[in-house]
Amino acid sequence: MDYPLLPVFTILNLVLVATHAALPPELYWKSVLPTTPMPKAITDILHPGWMEDKSTNVGVGKGVSVNAGHKRKGKPATVVVGPHSPFAYNYAATETQLHDDPRAALFFLEKDLHPGTKMDLNFIRSSNVATFLPRQVASATPFSSEKLSHIFNKFSVKPESEEAHVMKNTIEECEDAAIQGEEKYCATSLESMVDFSISKLGKRVKVVSTTVVDNKSAGLKKYTLKSGLMKLTAEDKAVVCHKQNYPYAIFYCHKTESTRAYFVPLEADNGTRVKADAVVICHTDTSKWNPEHIAFQVLKIKPGTLSVCHFLPVDHIVWVPE
Repeated sequence: MDYPLLPVFTILNLVLVATHAALPPELYWKSVLPTTPMPKAITDILHPGWMEDKSTNVGVGKGVSVNAGHKRKGKPATVVVGPHSPFAYNYAATETQLHDDPRAALFFLEKDLHPGTKMDLNFIRSSNVATFLPRQVASATPFSSEKLSHIFNKFSVKPESEEAHVMKNTIEECEDAAIQGEEKYCATSLESMVDFSISKLGKRVKVVSTTVVDNKSAGLKKYTLKSGLMKLTAEDKAVVCHKQNYPYAIFYCHKTESTRAYFVPLEADNGTRVKADAVVICHTDTSKWNPEHIAFQVLKIKPGTLSVCHFLPVDHIVWVPE
């Protein structure tokens, strides 16, 4: 379930005043990546409301932005996005996460990534509409498990609430060690996301996200993969940044050398269409993942055997070398 919005008084006036003199995040992007268009997943969260009224409403929920069920032999193979992100490789699925549920993260095999494949998908945006903080503000805002009491107090969150549990979990996932072959970083601002990504891939990059043309009607729809599937880069490496549940925009970014990214055109049976920039991420080496990861339990495979794919939620981002 999603959790109610919380009124939050975010940053002290002193920090707000200092922020107005800083280079806006979009100008920083243009200065570093002058020829790289900014994807919608970023432009949608550039301008936080607290810059105008010094307070904002923050949705802290457990759901991710793309819900999907994949029917195999008449049964929906779905997973509930529970306490841990399904995009973190080192977590085991809980029993609750394995129950069928409309809110789910879809995992499928790369061999099924071809025109004509049908999947039940629900591309929706998470209830967490948190926006970016400027780098100076983010840097001055504690983000550490050692500072939890201070963080809860700053955001007016009760320590025993579900919101506090979700925030604590996000911080702990960011602090957890990476698996072998993975380089991870939690970006607390757009500027820090840019810096991390170009440090791994260089400045000649494409940055893309899934975009839905018509998403007015909610609920699962049966989509067909259409012709026109395209690999985003010749290299099997990418930085994938997953938006986390937190009062302001936090992105869990990780880079591996065994990642393929694709544009995938989809069309729903009812005429709703997802543009050719729907994004699929495929992991060709899962040998170091937790053997109890959701993907293995849903697909009934073992680590390191087959390439595992998932759709990229609409508020997540992938960076690939040009």
